[in-house]
Amino acid sequence: MEILEQFKHAETFAQMPMGDKLVATMYVILLGMGITFTALILIWALTALMSQIIMAMDSNKKPEIKTVKPVVAEKPLVETPKEEDQSELIAVITAAIAASLNTSMHNIVVSNITRVSDNTPVWGQTGRNEVMASRF
Repeated sequence: MEILEQFKHAETFAQMPMGDKLVATMYVILLGMGITFTALILIWALTALMSQIIMAMDSNKKPEIKTVKPVVAEKPLVETPKEEDQSELIAVITAAIAASLNTSMHNIVVSNITRVSDNTPVWGQTGRNEVMASRF
């Protein structure tokens, strides 16, 4: 460890031969890696110990069994659009497409509109609604 004592002073470090500098550098590298590796092993051991303690505490508890009654779906509140609403819907969609394409409505013909089911989960729909609401 005498070499590390010389390594910490700038004057003695400058006078050290290249071989001693390399040896001192290797000591510092190995010491730093050793301390880091030891700390990581200690953290791993403490985490494993805490996990075992928590699992032992949870095994003493009896799990509660809840009975869930099936929910009967009521009549959906969404009404099917009427034929007269389709013409308004077609006009709105045609106008939106024309606006996004920067063209006239006369250049676009919407002949069929088919509703596609949305398979997005509830959390995705909620997030989408929050994003849209934050724009206002």
